[in-house]
Amino acid sequence: MKIIAVPYGHPDAVRLTDQVQAQYIARYGYDDMTPLHPTRFDPPRGLYLIAYEAGVPVASGGWRAQDANGEGHADGDAEVKRMYVVPAARGRGLARRILAELERSARQAGRVRTVLETGTPLPEAIALYTSSGYLPTAKFGPYRDYPESRCFAKLL
Repeated sequence: MKIIAVPYGHPDAVRLTDQVQAQYIARYGYDDMTPLHPTRFDPPRGLYLIAYEAGVPVASGGWRAQDANGEGHADGDAEVKRMYVVPAARGRGLARRILAELERSARQAGRVRTVLETGTPLPEAIALYTSSGYLPTAKFGPYRDYPESRCFAKLL
């Protein structure tokens, strides 16, 4: 298994994004409406990773730089987005490996904390983040007023 950086518009990234959106629809009843311009994941102000196993994309995740804005972010934030592992590859630590690499990259880029938003329909995501040292934080982003939304942060 290898993890490589790719542009967010890479065909494998698009395929995995489509799969995660289908999961959101199944769990929440709607897809993620967060506007994500592909260049927001370009280094040095972001990064998008895909894990490949035998040449097949099996997991993904990215971060994008955020600074103080009207959506509740703070200067120096790195917002984690699109964490996903295909069902056949779950339970093997791939999400944890991608998350650790995203944190390392964000720290190297000068970001001071990682933040993310998930929701109660994704208990396995909440378990990953809390077991990785993330703590609840003030809600931010387009879902901050949704009751099932949960926001987490980790100092880098």
